[in-house]
Amino acid sequence: VQLQASGGGLVQPGGSLRLSCAASGSIFSTDVMAWFRQAPGKQREVVAVTTSGGCTNYADSVRGRATMSRNNAENTVYLQMNSLKPEDTAVYYCSFIISGIRYWGQGTLVTVSS
Repeated sequence: VQLQASGGGLVQPGGSLRLSCAASGSIFSTDVMAWFRQAPGKQREVVAVTTSGGCTNYADSVRGRATMSRNNAENTVYLQMNSLKPEDTAVYYCSFIISGIRYWGQGTLVTVSS
């Protein structure tokens, strides 16, 4: 399975972005789908996680500002980020767990700055 993340860019504080993660195969039977991010000089952290049961959890830092969704027909997962803050600046990665194997996308850079 290959994951292709996209949608990053430069956005002003208070703005919005929608990140996409396109999978090379069907995501219907994916066990876990997640978005992580890594800010400069910091460890990678989880942003949002969706399990096969459909439950989505968000990091405290983005709860209320982020929405993770999926389109099974297009094998794509999205992360909508609103009210962006400078501290949201990071490389965002999508990651799936399928049959116990974790796959990573290549990352997309989000820069929040005026």
